[in-house]
Amino acid sequence: MADSGKLVISCSTLGYAIAGATVSAAIAAERWVGRGDEQAAEEAAAAAMREALNAVDFTGHVVVGEVDIPILNVGESVGTGNGPELDIALEALEGTTLTAKAMPNALAVIAAAPKGGLLQVPDLYMEKLAIGPGYERGVVDLDASAGENAIRLAKAKGVDVREITACVLDRPRHEKIIADLRKVGVRINLIPDGDVAGAINTAMPETAIDMYVGQGKAPEGVLAAAALRCAGGQMQARFVFRNDAEKYQAQRMGLKDAGRRYELDDLVSGEVIFAATGVTKGTLLDGAVRGRAGVETYTMLMSSSDGVVRKIRSVTPVGR
Repeated sequence: MADSGKLVISCSTLGYAIAGATVSAAIAAERWVGRGDEQAAEEAAAAAMREALNAVDFTGHVVVGEVDIPILNVGESVGTGNGPELDIALEALEGTTLTAKAMPNALAVIAAAPKGGLLQVPDLYMEKLAIGPGYERGVVDLDASAGENAIRLAKAKGVDVREITACVLDRPRHEKIIADLRKVGVRINLIPDGDVAGAINTAMPETAIDMYVGQGKAPEGVLAAAALRCAGGQMQARFVFRNDAEKYQAQRMGLKDAGRRYELDDLVSGEVIFAATGVTKGTLLDGAVRGRAGVETYTMLMSSSDGVVRKIRSVTPVGR
Protein backbone atom coordinates (compact mmCIF):
# COMPACT_ATOMS: atom_id res chain seq x y z
CA MET A 1 0.00 0.00 0.00
CA ALA A 2 2.83 2.41 0.86
CA ASP A 3 4.46 2.02 -2.56
CA SER A 4 1.22 2.47 -4.51
CA GLY A 5 0.33 5.40 -2.27
CA LYS A 6 3.58 7.11 -3.18
CA LEU A 7 2.84 6.67 -6.88
CA VAL A 8 -0.61 8.17 -6.37
CA ILE A 9 0.57 11.20 -4.44
CA SER A 10 3.42 11.86 -6.86
CA CYS A 11 0.94 12.14 -9.75
CA SER A 12 1.03 15.75 -10.96
CA THR A 13 -2.28 15.41 -12.82
CA LEU A 14 -4.10 14.51 -9.62
CA GLY A 15 -2.38 17.26 -7.67
CA TYR A 16 -3.35 19.96 -10.14
CA ALA A 17 -6.93 18.63 -10.25
CA ILE A 18 -7.16 18.90 -6.45
CA ALA A 19 -5.70 22.40 -6.62
CA GLY A 20 -8.43 23.20 -9.14
CA ALA A 21 -11.01 22.44 -6.47
CA THR A 22 -9.49 25.04 -4.14
CA VAL A 23 -9.54 27.54 -7.02
CA SER A 24 -13.25 26.85 -7.59
CA ALA A 25 -13.98 27.36 -3.88
CA ALA A 26 -12.01 30.61 -3.75
CA ILE A 27 -13.81 32.01 -6.80
CA ALA A 28 -17.20 31.17 -5.27
CA ALA A 29 -16.20 32.75 -1.94
CA GLU A 30 -14.87 35.90 -3.65
CA ARG A 31 -18.40 37.02 -4.43
CA TRP A 32 -19.07 37.20 -0.68
CA VAL A 33 -15.95 39.08 0.41
CA GLY A 34 -16.93 42.07 2.54
CA ARG A 35 -20.67 41.28 2.44
CA GLY A 36 -20.99 40.30 6.10
CA ASP A 37 -22.59 36.88 5.49
CA GLU A 38 -20.29 34.16 6.81
CA GLN A 39 -22.66 31.26 6.18
CA ALA A 40 -23.43 32.22 2.60
CA ALA A 41 -19.71 32.52 1.84
CA GLU A 42 -18.94 29.16 3.41
CA GLU A 43 -21.81 27.38 1.67
CA ALA A 44 -20.87 28.84 -1.72
CA ALA A 45 -17.24 27.79 -1.31
CA ALA A 46 -18.13 24.27 -0.15
CA ALA A 47 -20.64 23.69 -2.95
CA ALA A 48 -18.09 24.78 -5.57
CA MET A 49 -15.36 22.67 -4.01
CA ARG A 50 -17.57 19.57 -3.91
CA GLU A 51 -18.61 20.00 -7.55
CA ALA A 52 -14.96 20.31 -8.62
CA LEU A 53 -13.83 17.31 -6.56
CA ASN A 54 -16.63 15.16 -7.92
CA ALA A 55 -15.24 15.68 -11.43
CA VAL A 56 -11.81 14.27 -10.48
CA ASP A 57 -10.96 10.62 -11.14
CA PHE A 58 -10.33 9.31 -7.63
CA THR A 59 -12.24 7.71 -4.78
CA GLY A 60 -12.15 10.21 -1.96
CA HIS A 61 -13.34 9.93 1.63
CA VAL A 62 -13.67 13.11 3.70
CA VAL A 63 -12.02 12.43 7.07
CA VAL A 64 -11.64 16.09 8.11
CA GLY A 65 -14.42 18.27 6.76
CA GLU A 66 -17.00 20.97 7.24
CA VAL A 67 -18.88 21.16 10.55
CA ASP A 68 -21.30 24.09 10.44
CA ILE A 69 -22.92 23.37 7.05
CA PRO A 70 -24.37 20.15 5.53
CA ILE A 71 -21.79 19.98 2.71
CA LEU A 72 -18.50 18.06 2.64
CA ASN A 73 -18.96 16.65 6.12
CA VAL A 74 -16.87 13.82 7.56
CA GLY A 75 -17.88 10.54 5.93
CA GLU A 76 -18.92 12.06 2.60
CA SER A 77 -17.50 10.51 -0.56
CA VAL A 78 -16.06 12.69 -3.32
CA GLY A 79 -14.58 12.05 -6.73
CA THR A 80 -15.84 10.00 -9.67
CA GLY A 81 -15.22 6.71 -7.87
CA ASN A 82 -12.63 5.77 -10.47
CA GLY A 83 -8.96 5.81 -9.58
CA PRO A 84 -6.95 5.86 -6.35
CA GLU A 85 -8.53 5.73 -2.90
CA LEU A 86 -7.62 8.79 -0.86
CA ASP A 87 -8.47 10.37 2.46
CA ILE A 88 -9.36 14.05 2.20
CA ALA A 89 -9.04 16.86 4.73
CA LEU A 90 -10.52 20.18 3.72
CA GLU A 91 -11.68 23.61 4.71
CA ALA A 92 -13.64 25.07 1.82
CA LEU A 93 -13.34 28.48 3.47
CA GLU A 94 -10.73 28.83 6.20
CA GLY A 95 -11.61 32.22 7.60
CA THR A 96 -15.34 32.80 7.20
CA THR A 97 -15.18 35.91 9.38
CA LEU A 98 -12.13 37.15 7.46
CA THR A 99 -14.11 36.78 4.23
CA ALA A 100 -17.25 38.45 5.56
CA LYS A 101 -15.20 41.41 6.79
CA ALA A 102 -12.78 41.51 3.81
CA MET A 103 -9.83 40.88 6.12
CA PRO A 104 -6.54 39.17 5.15
CA ASN A 105 -5.63 35.47 5.04
CA ALA A 106 -8.89 33.69 4.09
CA LEU A 107 -8.10 30.48 2.17
CA ALA A 108 -9.67 27.46 0.48
CA VAL A 109 -7.67 24.39 1.54
CA ILE A 110 -7.42 20.66 0.73
CA ALA A 111 -5.02 17.91 1.79
CA ALA A 112 -5.10 14.42 0.26
CA ALA A 113 -3.28 11.25 1.32
CA PRO A 114 -3.56 7.49 0.80
CA LYS A 115 -6.12 5.84 3.08
CA GLY A 116 -5.13 6.13 6.74
CA GLY A 117 -2.64 8.91 6.09
CA LEU A 118 -4.58 11.70 7.83
CA LEU A 119 -5.55 11.60 11.50
CA GLN A 120 -9.31 11.83 11.87
CA VAL A 121 -9.99 14.35 14.62
CA PRO A 122 -13.10 15.79 16.29
CA ASP A 123 -14.01 19.46 16.04
CA LEU A 124 -12.28 20.29 19.31
CA TYR A 125 -9.40 22.50 20.34
CA MET A 126 -5.72 21.62 20.30
CA GLU A 127 -2.70 23.43 21.61
CA LYS A 128 -0.27 23.68 18.72
CA LEU A 129 3.39 24.50 18.21
CA ALA A 130 4.87 24.78 14.72
CA ILE A 131 8.21 25.83 13.23
CA GLY A 132 9.65 25.79 9.74
CA PRO A 133 12.27 23.54 8.11
CA GLY A 134 15.99 23.32 8.74
CA TYR A 135 16.02 22.50 12.45
CA GLU A 136 16.89 19.32 14.33
CA ARG A 137 13.92 17.43 15.70
CA GLY A 138 13.13 18.41 19.28
CA VAL A 139 14.54 21.94 19.12
CA VAL A 140 11.18 23.13 20.51
CA ASP A 141 8.92 21.32 22.95
CA LEU A 142 5.16 21.67 23.44
CA ASP A 143 5.66 21.11 27.18
CA ALA A 144 8.01 24.09 27.47
CA SER A 145 6.80 27.67 27.81
CA ALA A 146 6.39 29.83 24.71
CA GLY A 147 9.27 32.03 25.83
CA GLU A 148 11.58 29.08 26.38
CA ASN A 149 10.75 27.73 22.94
CA ALA A 150 11.54 31.10 21.39
CA ILE A 151 14.92 31.12 23.15
CA ARG A 152 15.64 27.58 21.93
CA LEU A 153 14.65 28.46 18.39
CA ALA A 154 16.80 31.60 18.41
CA LYS A 155 19.80 29.57 19.56
CA ALA A 156 19.24 27.00 16.80
CA LYS A 157 18.86 29.79 14.23
CA GLY A 158 21.96 31.58 15.52
CA VAL A 159 20.22 34.88 16.29
CA ASP A 160 19.20 36.91 19.31
CA VAL A 161 15.75 35.98 20.62
CA ARG A 162 14.58 39.50 19.79
CA GLU A 163 14.94 38.55 16.11
CA ILE A 164 12.34 35.77 16.47
CA THR A 165 8.77 36.44 15.31
CA ALA A 166 5.92 34.32 16.67
CA CYS A 167 2.42 34.14 15.22
CA VAL A 168 -0.43 33.89 17.74
CA LEU A 169 -4.22 34.04 17.40
CA ASP A 170 -5.48 37.17 19.12
CA ARG A 171 -7.64 35.52 21.78
CA PRO A 172 -8.08 36.05 25.56
CA ARG A 173 -7.00 32.42 26.10
CA HIS A 174 -3.55 33.35 24.79
CA GLU A 175 -2.82 36.16 27.25
CA LYS A 176 -0.25 34.06 29.13
CA ILE A 177 1.48 32.98 25.91
CA ILE A 178 1.64 36.56 24.66
CA ALA A 179 2.99 37.85 27.99
CA ASP A 180 5.61 35.08 28.09
CA LEU A 181 6.80 35.85 24.56
CA ARG A 182 6.97 39.58 25.23
CA LYS A 183 8.93 38.96 28.44
CA VAL A 184 11.81 37.49 26.43
CA GLY A 185 11.55 40.14 23.71
CA VAL A 186 9.96 38.19 20.86
CA ARG A 187 8.14 40.00 18.05
CA ILE A 188 4.49 38.88 17.93
CA ASN A 189 2.29 38.77 14.87
CA LEU A 190 -1.25 38.73 16.28
CA ILE A 191 -3.86 37.42 13.84
CA PRO A 192 -7.66 37.63 14.23
CA ASP A 193 -8.37 34.27 12.54
CA GLY A 194 -6.82 31.82 10.09
CA ASP A 195 -4.50 29.61 12.08
CA VAL A 196 -3.89 27.30 9.08
CA ALA A 197 -2.12 30.14 7.31
CA GLY A 198 -0.47 31.13 10.58
CA ALA A 199 1.17 27.75 11.03
CA ILE A 200 2.12 27.38 7.35
CA ASN A 201 3.78 30.79 7.40
CA THR A 202 6.57 29.33 9.56
CA ALA A 203 7.73 27.32 6.53
CA MET A 204 7.64 30.25 4.09
CA PRO A 205 10.75 32.51 4.36
CA GLU A 206 9.02 35.49 2.76
CA THR A 207 6.57 35.77 5.69
CA ALA A 208 9.35 36.17 8.32
CA ILE A 209 7.33 34.06 10.81
CA ASP A 210 9.52 31.73 12.87
CA MET A 211 7.04 30.04 15.19
CA TYR A 212 3.31 29.48 15.56
CA VAL A 213 1.97 28.81 19.04
CA GLY A 214 -1.46 28.65 20.70
CA GLN A 215 -4.79 26.87 20.76
CA GLY A 216 -6.92 26.36 17.67
CA LYS A 217 -9.31 23.82 16.19
CA ALA A 218 -8.00 20.30 15.59
CA PRO A 219 -9.19 19.97 11.95
CA GLU A 220 -7.17 23.05 11.03
CA GLY A 221 -4.23 21.44 12.83
CA VAL A 222 -4.32 18.43 10.49
CA LEU A 223 -4.43 20.71 7.45
CA ALA A 224 -1.49 22.76 8.70
CA ALA A 225 0.43 19.56 9.47
CA ALA A 226 -0.11 18.38 5.89
CA ALA A 227 1.43 21.57 4.54
CA LEU A 228 4.33 21.44 6.98
CA ARG A 229 5.03 17.82 6.05
CA CYS A 230 5.35 18.91 2.42
CA ALA A 231 7.54 21.91 3.29
CA GLY A 232 9.73 20.13 5.85
CA GLY A 233 8.51 21.92 8.97
CA GLN A 234 7.76 20.58 12.44
CA MET A 235 4.57 20.53 14.49
CA GLN A 236 3.41 19.25 17.88
CA ALA A 237 -0.15 19.24 19.19
CA ARG A 238 -2.31 18.07 22.09
CA PHE A 239 -6.07 18.12 22.61
CA VAL A 240 -7.49 20.64 25.06
CA PHE A 241 -10.68 19.33 26.67
CA ARG A 242 -12.91 21.88 28.34
CA ASN A 243 -15.22 19.26 29.85
CA ASP A 244 -15.87 15.51 30.06
CA ALA A 245 -18.23 15.63 27.08
CA GLU A 246 -15.41 16.78 24.83
CA LYS A 247 -13.13 14.07 26.17
CA TYR A 248 -15.84 11.49 25.46
CA GLN A 249 -16.24 12.87 21.94
CA ALA A 250 -12.56 12.23 21.27
CA GLN A 251 -12.71 8.75 22.79
CA ARG A 252 -15.63 7.83 20.53
CA MET A 253 -13.36 8.54 17.56
CA GLY A 254 -10.76 6.14 18.93
CA LEU A 255 -8.50 8.77 20.52
CA LYS A 256 -8.13 7.00 23.84
CA ASP A 257 -5.09 8.75 25.33
CA ALA A 258 -6.45 12.12 26.44
CA GLY A 259 -3.06 13.64 27.21
CA ARG A 260 -1.16 12.37 24.19
CA ARG A 261 1.21 14.71 22.42
CA TYR A 262 0.91 14.34 18.66
CA GLU A 263 3.97 14.82 16.49
CA LEU A 264 3.76 15.80 12.83
CA ASP A 265 4.02 12.15 11.74
CA ASP A 266 1.03 11.28 13.94
CA LEU A 267 -1.15 13.93 12.34
CA VAL A 268 -0.07 13.16 8.76
CA SER A 269 1.71 9.90 7.94
CA GLY A 270 3.12 8.91 4.57
CA GLU A 271 2.80 10.92 1.37
CA VAL A 272 0.44 13.87 1.10
CA ILE A 273 -0.67 16.58 -1.35
CA PHE A 274 -1.59 20.04 -0.04
CA ALA A 275 -3.31 22.80 -2.00
CA ALA A 276 -4.51 26.24 -0.91
CA THR A 277 -5.95 29.15 -2.86
CA GLY A 278 -6.23 32.67 -1.46
CA VAL A 279 -9.68 34.19 -1.04
CA THR A 280 -8.49 37.46 0.50
CA LYS A 281 -4.94 38.79 0.18
CA GLY A 282 -2.70 37.68 3.03
CA THR A 283 0.87 36.96 4.06
CA LEU A 284 0.74 33.50 2.46
CA LEU A 285 -1.21 34.08 -0.76
CA ASP A 286 -2.80 36.88 -2.76
CA GLY A 287 -6.58 36.90 -2.80
CA ALA A 288 -9.03 36.25 -5.62
CA VAL A 289 -9.56 39.35 -7.78
CA ARG A 290 -12.44 39.69 -10.23
CA GLY A 291 -11.75 41.61 -13.43
CA ARG A 292 -13.01 41.94 -16.98
CA ALA A 293 -11.24 38.79 -18.20
CA GLY A 294 -12.27 36.66 -15.24
CA VAL A 295 -11.17 35.92 -11.69
CA GLU A 296 -7.44 35.88 -10.99
CA THR A 297 -6.37 33.47 -8.25
CA TYR A 298 -3.14 32.54 -6.53
CA THR A 299 -2.65 28.93 -5.47
CA MET A 300 0.00 27.03 -3.54
CA LEU A 301 0.43 23.34 -4.42
CA MET A 302 2.83 21.08 -2.54
CA SER A 303 3.64 17.39 -2.45
CA SER A 304 5.65 15.66 0.28
CA SER A 305 7.12 13.35 -2.37
CA ASP A 306 9.33 16.10 -3.79
CA GLY A 307 9.06 19.01 -1.33
CA VAL A 308 8.55 21.50 -4.15
CA VAL A 309 6.36 24.52 -3.38
CA ARG A 310 4.47 25.41 -6.55
CA LYS A 311 2.81 28.83 -6.74
CA ILE A 312 0.26 29.12 -9.52
CA ARG A 313 -1.42 32.26 -10.83
CA SER A 314 -4.44 31.61 -13.00
CA VAL A 315 -7.30 33.55 -14.55
CA THR A 316 -10.64 31.76 -14.78
CA PRO A 317 -13.05 33.33 -17.31
CA VAL A 318 -16.24 34.73 -15.78
CA GLY A 319 -19.17 32.36 -16.13
CA ARG A 320 -17.09 29.16 -16.28
